[in-house]
Amino acid sequence: MDALLTTVDRAMRTVFAHHHASRTNPASGITDTNSLSDAEKREASALMRVNHVGEVCAQALYTAQALATNNLSLRNHLQAACDEETDHLAWTEERLKQLGGRTSLLNPLWYAGAFGIGFVAAKLGGDAMSLGFVAETEKQVEAHLQSHMQRLPENDQASRAIVAQMKADEMRHAQEAQAAGAAELPAPIRRLMRVAAGVMTAVAHRV
Repeated sequence: MDALLTTVDRAMRTVFAHHHASRTNPASGITDTNSLSDAEKREASALMRVNHVGEVCAQALYTAQALATNNLSLRNHLQAACDEETDHLAWTEERLKQLGGRTSLLNPLWYAGAFGIGFVAAKLGGDAMSLGFVAETEKQVEAHLQSHMQRLPENDQASRAIVAQMKADEMRHAQEAQAAGAAELPAPIRRLMRVAAGVMTAVAHRV
C-alpha cells in the first residue's frame, strides 16, 4: 500500500506540480532570450516542450518499474534516477516559461502510456529486461536530444546548455542500467519503441 501511494503521489506531482531542481540550471546566467526572433522562440519552445514530455515519460517509466520489481536494490536505483530526471523537468519548464511557451496539454496521457509500458515490461520480462528497457530508452532519448542540438536556433545558448546536460545525464543512465545487468531488447521491440517515440515527438511538438 505504501508503494502504491508513493506511486500515485509521484504521478500527480509529475503531471500537475511545479518542479524544483536539486542541481543548478545549466542555463543559469545565460540571458539570450531577447536576441531570438519570434519564429526562433516558437521553434525552441516546441522542441523544449518535446523534451519536457520525454522527461514526463521517463518519470513514468522509472516509477512503474520501481513499483513492479521486488528487488530493493533495483528499486532504489530506479528511484534515484527518477529523482535526477526531476531536474530535467524543472529546467525545461523554466526554459519554456522564458520562451513564452507551455508544456504539452497531453501530459496525463503521455504519463499513463509510459507507465503502462514500463510496468508490463517489468512484470513480463523481469529485472534484466526492465533494465534493458531503461537502457534502450535512454539511448534513444540521447539520440533524440542530439538531433535537437542541431535543430535549436544557433543563438539559443540557454536551451542548448540545458539539452547538453540532459544528454550527458541520459547517457550515464543508460550506462548505469547496462552495468546493473540490463538485457538487450529484441530488435522488433527497439523498432517499435522508435516508432512510438516518433509519434509522441510529432504530436508534442504541436500540442
